[in-house]
Amino acid sequence: MRRWKWLVPLLLALTLVWGFALQQAVTTLECGASLVRGGSLHTGAVLKQRYLVECYGPDGELKWAETIDNLVVTEGLNKYLDATLKTGLSSPAWYVFLKGSGTVQASDTMSSHPNWNELTPYSNATRPQWNPGTISNGSVDNSGSKAQFNINASSTIYGAGMCDDDTKGGTSGTLLGAGDFSSSRSVESGDTLNVTITCSLTAS
Repeated sequence: MRRWKWLVPLLLALTLVWGFALQQAVTTLECGASLVRGGSLHTGAVLKQRYLVECYGPDGELKWAETIDNLVVTEGLNKYLDATLKTGLSSPAWYVFLKGSGTVQASDTMSSHPNWNELTPYSNATRPQWNPGTISNGSVDNSGSKAQFNINASSTIYGAGMCDDDTKGGTSGTLLGAGDFSSSRSVESGDTLNVTITCSLTAS
């Protein structure tokens, strides 16, 4: 029996080495699977709303034009998800509004946006509607039927936004988003503001 005693330490050593190697192999496999899962599930999309606001004087001449990208607020993002993946919207309606000074926050809603206020220096009875055309290549706009504000008072406009309620100056409904001009813009009675909004969704 003594002649085999040297096998005991050798077997123990081999067992430890094999156990360590097996553990390393399992760890490697787990890490590899995680990387594969991460790669296969990685998807992304960029949601953008671009505004073109044009101001025409009573003579029909273009006074100024401004292009901005707005912030789609959290409430607006939730609306996109709900409409697309959950309840759906059979006939959605969106309306354009003008805003005063102050930065838009992701947490803003129509009932609570403490940093800015809506401006209503126009004769329209309600907020003008955004009427989208055909959706193509992940984009849709209202260039065929621009939202129009008939200005009836002098004012300084700082930006614009979209919501799903047409009540002029109201605080109900869902705020989709809003954005600011690079600098404030003046309007006067008799001016006309035409607003074209392009909504796009692209893969990232």
